[in-house]
Amino acid sequence: MKSFACWLTMCIGILCLATQPGYAQLGRKASVAAPLFPVSPVVAEKDALEVYPPVSGNFLVYSQRKNKRSENEYQVVRVSKHSPQQEGRILAPTQMYESIRFGVAVRDGSIGYVSNRMGPIAAWMRQASGDGHIVIANMGTFDGALTPMNLSASADGRVWAFDTTTEETRRAKIMGDFGDTFQHFELVGQTWRMYDYNAYRYKQGYSGTESGTRNKFLPPSLFIFDRTTSQLTMIPKAFNGAVSPDGKRIVFVRENNGNYDLWMQDIDGSDLVQLTDTPYGEFEPSWSPDGKKAAFISNRDTQGSVRKTSIYIMDLASIRVRA
Repeated sequence: MKSFACWLTMCIGILCLATQPGYAQLGRKASVAAPLFPVSPVVAEKDALEVYPPVSGNFLVYSQRKNKRSENEYQVVRVSKHSPQQEGRILAPTQMYESIRFGVAVRDGSIGYVSNRMGPIAAWMRQASGDGHIVIANMGTFDGALTPMNLSASADGRVWAFDTTTEETRRAKIMGDFGDTFQHFELVGQTWRMYDYNAYRYKQGYSGTESGTRNKFLPPSLFIFDRTTSQLTMIPKAFNGAVSPDGKRIVFVRENNGNYDLWMQDIDGSDLVQLTDTPYGEFEPSWSPDGKKAAFISNRDTQGSVRKTSIYIMDLASIRVRA
């Protein structure tokens, strides 16, 4: 139970955005009388926006955007999940105009991330020891054929997943936004919105999260990469994938006619199943350490609002959901 509570506390950061620019806030937004799982802030730093802190082994990794007069950059930070306020390892840009985003925790202390240091966007893994950086799915990354976003990995770092746009005009826009340190904080945290014509700019409406709205952008694709076999698998019309801790399954988001739902399948392509089916949106899945539950964010309680979302826990054996 302790490990589950710890995972839930940490995954709050994956599923919630800072409510004010310049602050990281890990807390519930559900409109309930009393929270089922009371939590407190894990990492909060003034003048920084911290999002997506995955946990694996003894490590927590989060992406950070600093917006200061003397320091405007994206970087990735790894800390101990037992003492996240202590100073950790920082992966900061080493080249001019470089951004480092989408930090991923690996059980042995390795750090996954996405960088534009080679020009196009590429996914990397910083080895736990030494000073080596391994490129993930190096097929087509350096020439810009793939633009990996929303990086995820199994606990041992063997299986990786990322999504990429299949639309040339969107690819150029996403690559430009990747290093934009002044991008609105909602767009930094809700990266699914870059694939939605009705919501890719924060001033636009959010009607695209409800079924019946046509998305004028082509759907993205989800890629799964096995480092042991170098096999790269594509799942069409899918994104925001989360690899199970054992590397055998993946939960992802699929948009259909303006509606977003969660799907799950085995990495080998078997047992494809739709997990949610509501008229609103389910996003940003995250696995429990034992692989039996998944947390996700949904706006089903607020009739489509993206700014007022709740966190849900799904038991994957019964497909039962708790708010």
